[in-house]
Amino acid sequence: MHIGGLLFTEIVVLLHVLFRVLFKQIMEKQYSYEYPRPAVATDCVVFGFDGNKLRVLLIERGGDPFKGHWALPGGFLESDETVEQAAQRELREETGLYAVRMEQFRVFSAIDRDPRDRVLSVGFFALVRMMQAYGGSDAVQAKWFEVESLPELAFDHNEIIKAALKALREKIAFEPIVFDMLEEKFSMTKLQKLYEAILGISFDRRNFYRKMLTLGVLERADGKQSAWLMKSKGLKVSEKIDQSKSGEAKRSIPSRIPYLYFFNRDKYNQLKKKGNGFRLEF
Repeated sequence: MHIGGLLFTEIVVLLHVLFRVLFKQIMEKQYSYEYPRPAVATDCVVFGFDGNKLRVLLIERGGDPFKGHWALPGGFLESDETVEQAAQRELREETGLYAVRMEQFRVFSAIDRDPRDRVLSVGFFALVRMMQAYGGSDAVQAKWFEVESLPELAFDHNEIIKAALKALREKIAFEPIVFDMLEEKFSMTKLQKLYEAILGISFDRRNFYRKMLTLGVLERADGKQSAWLMKSKGLKVSEKIDQSKSGEAKRSIPSRIPYLYFFNRDKYNQLKKKGNGFRLEF
């Protein structure tokens, strides 16, 4: 059937399209309100450990505002991504790094925190093994700074780093996340220095070793158990006796080379399933 040169089916399709357009306009008018919409950004506090000091990764801004100032890697949220995706994208674009794990810890919403507009920033922190970073996108360069010796940063980024460090200190008591900052095999001394750098306190070496070993998630890289751990389990520890030329028996002098350990994630997951998770009290 033809109506004015158009088929009936074509008219039905056209009416259907017009109806959908009108319906969309009505719904947008009904549920869209005239009020200011703040922009959303992400900022990422990336912590690293150089063997002695805790460090944070900063970028030099290449554009206004705060051109030439140091700042955290971050930027505005795009309409087709989550805040997690935005944080990873900005970190990759501005430093070339990728963080396996990111923790969202707080939203920063001070009214005057950004001179450009009303901007809310979602704060993330990440722990990584320190490596070379390169400036990209709108970042001139990327550089590691000691947390204790930071310059005056752009926006409210000094405040964000303080909040991230506080969140990190709370988190490490319940989750073994610090191992993300170490090589696969590490000495107990280096692990102790890492905890001291994060918490800002010193530990007695013997007490720290015992506390870490009793968690049950560290393994000696040589496959042996520590003598202290064996004794604590009531197991007999054999001593190596050397025979001198004169026939006198002497105990062998232990090696000064530190033992290497690794974090056994499978054992940690098993303990977690049983309700015996990771808990440190210093």
